[in-house]
Amino acid sequence: MGELTHFDKEGNAVMVDVSQKAETERTATAKGKIRVSREVFEKIQAGTMAKGDVLGIARTAGIMAAKRTWELIPLCHLLALTKCSVDFELYPENCEIEVACTVKTVGKTGVEMEALTGVQITLLTIYDMCKALDRSMVMTDIRLCEKSGGKSGEYRHD
Repeated sequence: MGELTHFDKEGNAVMVDVSQKAETERTATAKGKIRVSREVFEKIQAGTMAKGDVLGIARTAGIMAAKRTWELIPLCHLLALTKCSVDFELYPENCEIEVACTVKTVGKTGVEMEALTGVQITLLTIYDMCKALDRSMVMTDIRLCEKSGGKSGEYRHD
């Protein structure tokens, strides 16, 4: 790791200058979970929520958010994403849905923030679509799972 890069010598927040960096293939995967009530879980699984296809709409929201991360997080760079996928793993035993967002680009800076943003917005969309039946949903374990490319190389969350 090293020193913080988003501050100048006087401590002011700055956007990192990546103009001298080499373009490399960069990939990141982030994950997070949402725990819902049994009723909500069963309706999501059966596709019978009143607002429609919860996971399909949440997937679209997550992809849209990843593409617009630069507009949401002030010091992020605008990136041309070459891939963004949002996938779900359902765990009926504890009524959890795990979201995985994988983002890829060829560029001068990484896509970790895009993957994390994709996960967050996917989870928030699930919450929004289900809150009429369950306001006690809990989002947890949001984390960067792996990244590759760039000067810092490979990273894997244990």
